[in-house]
Amino acid sequence: MGAEAERAAGGREEWADVTPDAARRLVSAAVEAFAERGYHATTTRDIAGRAGMSPAALYIHYKTKEELLYRISGIGHEQALRIMGAAAAAEGTATERLGDAVRAFASWHAEHHTTARVIQYELQALGPEHYAEITDLRRRTDRALRQIIQDGADTGEFRADDVPGTTLAVLSLCVDVARWFSADGPRTPDEVGALYAGLVLRMVGAETV
Repeated sequence: MGAEAERAAGGREEWADVTPDAARRLVSAAVEAFAERGYHATTTRDIAGRAGMSPAALYIHYKTKEELLYRISGIGHEQALRIMGAAAAAEGTATERLGDAVRAFASWHAEHHTTARVIQYELQALGPEHYAEITDLRRRTDRALRQIIQDGADTGEFRADDVPGTTLAVLSLCVDVARWFSADGPRTPDEVGALYAGLVLRMVGAETV
């Protein structure tokens, strides 16, 4: 399978819940355009052209360019929340849960780096109502991670005097993966996840085997 076919297959999998197929193609095209040109420099004509559709056809599925960004942001942030929420609710020590959370969160930002760049760095382009919905998802993700770190601080597994600050540092570290990761680079998403999990556990002073 060539690189272009691999990207197309990956896009179909990532946006599998978006239906019908035309709407999914538009979402995938919008992600590519926003990541390459930036939200404000991208036109609906750009998006429709990448999807192999006419600009008029785009409006059948999405009334505005902002609605497309909202759809993309919602799906991406819900995936991030599921990752963090599952780790927070899992059995095991705080050390195990934090390691699993960071490993999954960082690797997701590497594997889906194009989407992650859009949802993390184009957030301010959302309208007020949509912005409020997405920031609520972000706060819930923050709370899930904060609870893991707080659990570790309470049990003495972690040296984290400032739990909110530590939470922000860990989230920022993982999110930044989307900025620099390249599929042609020296590390796979899984390797990035393992590296970051180790870095974060050392950062909080966790004892690991």
